[in-house]
Amino acid sequence: MSDAYQHNIDSDAVKFIQITDPHLFEDESSALLGMNTSDSFSQVLKEVVADTFPYECVLATGDLVQDRAKKSYERFCQQIKSLNKPIFWTTGNHDYLPDMHEVLGQYPDYIFPHKHILMGKHWQVLLLDSQVYGVPYGRLSPCQLAWLDQKLYQNPERYTLVVFHHHIISTDSAWLDQHNLRNVYDLLTILKKYPNVKGILGGHIHQSMDKMWEGYRVMSTPSTCIQFKPANHKFKLDELQPGWREVTLHANGDIETQVKRVQQKTFLPNLLGEGY
Repeated sequence: MSDAYQHNIDSDAVKFIQITDPHLFEDESSALLGMNTSDSFSQVLKEVVADTFPYECVLATGDLVQDRAKKSYERFCQQIKSLNKPIFWTTGNHDYLPDMHEVLGQYPDYIFPHKHILMGKHWQVLLLDSQVYGVPYGRLSPCQLAWLDQKLYQNPERYTLVVFHHHIISTDSAWLDQHNLRNVYDLLTILKKYPNVKGILGGHIHQSMDKMWEGYRVMSTPSTCIQFKPANHKFKLDELQPGWREVTLHANGDIETQVKRVQQKTFLPNLLGEGY
């Protein structure tokens, strides 16, 4: 979609939350490696509502469902309605874009298809699709890269946060890093032309990451369900709780952020799981 969403706010600072990797099923009783993903997603949303962070919108960064069923996307739409905020989204490797677009489009009062978000006076958020359908790894297509280049060229005065599902920095886990974004340096070639790009935000790795890479703040966020154990070359689950990320984009280009995790309930996966 070419039209930008203008998110007007009174404050110079923009605040939003990121929700990622819910992996919902058509059957609400279904579990992913021993964890009921509908229950964990519901608990994350309850604690977001109870939290005091004054966010203005939500970014949902892919793998909204596990089974690619339309009813799973409907479950996402119904559950996230409780936040009562504008929702923007992008695609993960487990998603099926035609059904995703169709079902999420049935909730136009609070779920928006825009991928270019003008946040306040100083920032823009660009949501890219890094999915290569049918495989776990990601790639930004020539069309996506051209669109990114165009939007950065058209808005040089705005600080920019680039958002897509897959990770670009090693997690020190061989099994997971083979599923990264495959054309990172095609992305970097474009970013280097525009000094106002400040950060890159994603999901996919089911763990928290916040590092500097080539001068950019690169952040990944815990899933709302199972967590992957960092720095393990073979598949291993973590006992850390589901979570979300809070982000503040300041008028001077600084990014302030923290990860929050579920506190009011405990979710434990099957730690003997060997993959999914």
